Amino acid sequence: MAARKKTGAASSAAGAAGATPEAASKKPARQKKKKLLVQRGKRKEAIARASIRQAAQPGKGVVRVNGLALAALHSPVERAVISEPLELIESSSHYDIDVVTNGGGRMGQAQAARTAIARALVAASGDDELKKRLVEYDRSLLVEDARRVEPKKFKGPGARARFTKSYR
Repeated sequence: MAARKKTGAASSAAGAAGATPEAASKKPARQKKKKLLVQRGKRKEAIARASIRQAAQPGKGVVRVNGLALAALHSPVERAVISEPLELIESSSHYDIDVVTNGGGRMGQAQAARTAIARALVAASGDDELKKRLVEYDRSLLVEDARRVEPKKFKGPGARARFTKSYR
């Protein structure tokens, strides 16, 4: 056992002595990081996170929702709701946007994605005029809807309804 400890210590000392300053000074070249912003949107039980960054090529503003391109979504209503903040700004092609949604239903997710995209665009541009324009168009683009479903109570089938009693 003593021999094992000795060889282990000797090998680590040899490894430290064998390290050259050239190997330590060779660091990978750092690439210029693109500005990445993440904003969140909520609607009912749905939560969406939008990651926005400068587009790699001008004019190629790609919008993906859960890995699918915006044009690949089945429902035209969902496409219209999600693309609403993009239509209100003139420089939407300067940004690549990735949206990840979970929870809730399809329309709740679409409305949460809409809020997240609008918030991300305002944060990326830093333009107060854009923020004012979005709020004038529809306040729910930037402000989350705080309404939630009321929980079910006992003595009834739902939140407010009560079981009926029939004697005949």
